[in-house]
Amino acid sequence: MRALFESPAALVLLLLVIVLFGARRLPDAAKSVGKSIKAFKSEMETDKSNDSKPGPIDTNKS
Repeated sequence: MRALFESPAALVLLLLVIVLFGARRLPDAAKSVGKSIKAFKSEMETDKSNDSKPGPIDTNKS
C-alpha cells in the first residue's frame, strides 16, 4: 500500500480525480465518504452487539 503513494502512479491518480470531480467538489466528496464510512462502522458495531445476544427460538415448525 505504501508503494502506491511513493510511485508516480499516485500523482497520475490524483490528477485524474481532480479532473473528473473538479477541485471545488473534492472536499464535499471527501466529507460524504467520511460520513458513509462512519455510518457503516456504526452499523457494523450494532450488528456485532446484536449477534452476541441469542434471539428467541421458534419451536413451531411447519
